[in-house]
Amino acid sequence: MEKSSRTSPNKGGRHPKNDPAVHRYSISLNAHENARFLSLFEESGMNAKAHFITACIFQKGIKTIKVDKTAMEYYVRLTALFGQFRAVGVNYNQAVKMLNTNFSEKKALAYLYKLEKLTIELAVLGNKIVELTQEFETNYLKKDH
Repeated sequence: MEKSSRTSPNKGGRHPKNDPAVHRYSISLNAHENARFLSLFEESGMNAKAHFITACIFQKGIKTIKVDKTAMEYYVRLTALFGQFRAVGVNYNQAVKMLNTNFSEKKALAYLYKLEKLTIELAVLGNKIVELTQEFETNYLKKDH
């Protein structure tokens, strides 16, 4: 048997880091300080508290995320309108399928009337979505320009 030219056998696992972080520090916070720390950590959007603390110590810019209440309101209203829009679209498709499968004259007239009402409803919802989007753009997106 030939011996491998390697100096150590391959044991698998991670490759060791060139400069591992081996120095650890511990701090103690009271309840008020801890609450403040946690709120700053949440605002930063970082995933690890250790990375957040390191960024604070070495004064790398701390990223904070502010939630705009008006943007959230717009999002909630738009989501509700989208749900209504989808429901009307499903009803529209069902009416068209019924016309194709049950095409007697009386039924066709009844379904055409239903289809006409759903089409008007769909157009009204589409206009509401456009108006809401235009309102949001004029009030909140074009403030800086």
